[in-house]
This record gives sequence, C-alpha cells and structure tokens, in this order.
Amino acid sequence: MLELRDLVCRYGKVTAVKGISLKVERGQLVALIGTNGAGKTTTLKAVSGLLQPAGGSIVFDGVDITRASARKILSLGIAHCPEGRHVFPYMTVEENLEMGCYLRMDKQEIAGDFDRMFEQFPRLAERRQQQAGTLSGGEQQMLAIARALMSRPKLILFDEPSLGLAPNIVERTFDIITGIRDAGTTVLMVEQNALAALEMCDHAYLLESGALALSGSGRELVGNPHVRSAYLAG
Repeated sequence: MLELRDLVCRYGKVTAVKGISLKVERGQLVALIGTNGAGKTTTLKAVSGLLQPAGGSIVFDGVDITRASARKILSLGIAHCPEGRHVFPYMTVEENLEMGCYLRMDKQEIAGDFDRMFEQFPRLAERRQQQAGTLSGGEQQMLAIARALMSRPKLILFDEPSLGLAPNIVERTFDIITGIRDAGTTVLMVEQNALAALEMCDHAYLLESGALALSGSGRELVGNPHVRSAYLAG
C-alpha cells in the first residue's frame, strides 16, 4: 500500500532522514521506533505532505505522492494524527470533527460517521458543544483520532499517540489503534513506548540517526539483543 524508496528529508543543511526504504502492506499496523531525533516524525510529515522530501520517492496505492500537496494526499486516503494532538482549541468537539471531513461531499454518510464517532467515543458525545481546548489530554487524543477517522482514510499515521497521557488512557488509546487496524484501516505509527509498539504491531522498523537500522516483526525486534539493551531496558 505504502512504499518509501530511498527517502531523504532535510531541514536546511541538516539531513534528518538519510535514504530510508520501507513498506506498509494493506491491513498492517507498522511501527517506527527509535530515540528522539531519529527521523520518525520527519518520515510521517513527508508521507502526509507536510514536508517536501529532498530525495527518493513515496508511493501510495500505486500513485507517486512524493511532490503531492497535503490536501491531495488526504484526498487519496492518508490521514495524519499528529504528535501533541493539535486539536482546534477554540472550536467545539463537533466543529473539530467537521474539520476532519471537510473534503467529503457525502452528507448523509458524514452524518452516519458522526453517530459512529460519538458511539465509539461517548465522552466526546457528552462534550460535543464544548471547546476542544478545555478537554483533558485523553479526551483531546480521542478527538484527534476521531477527527482523523472522519476522513474515512485508507491509512492513518499516528505520531506518538501515548505522549503525555495517563497510563490507563495510554492502554485505552492503544486498544483503539489496534481496533482501527482490525477494522481494516492500515496504520503507520511512531511511538516512544517501544515495547508497547512492538507488542501490538505486525511489522516494525528501527530508525537510528535518520537511517534504517533494523526491521522485522514485532516479536523479532523484541528478541533482538540491540533493541532489548537500547530500547527495552528497565
């Protein structure tokens, strides 16, 4: 479904992603792990069109999207749930969800998706007219996920979905992401909690200093001595 070929990304003279190649097969949950500064978030930004690659290519469903705009990429079926959630704080919960489907024209199906989101996330239903900036961190994360789902994506990019959340909310968030994969939506996820990511993913890639260091199933990387000592210790 998604293939990165020798992807290079730069911020000015600094090369953040150094020629990585990876694949995400349809229906998979794929994890990108690594330390801060490894190039994980930059990779997601390149896929969603928020950052223009300096080299290489990105192919989604057979279409080269390397130079496509973020709007075009969203219309093709890629949604991005960013680090830090980035809800629209002065808009209501309902208005945030409307922003998730602003490219869609199927009004009746949109109404049905609103009902499904409020059924799946009952706390959002209770707060549908509340400003998003007044929600708790966990509620904002649920809103960010629901907003991404409102575009009916084929692929969702999750960037650090557990960041800043209480442990019980983290578990709930990971359950939701696994459920999204199980319902048929492909997932590419960046996550600092390497053990949790490896336990839930179908395949994983380890990035180090902008380069691809290892890849394999979650079980294979959990058993790798380097991964265990550097990322799973303690």
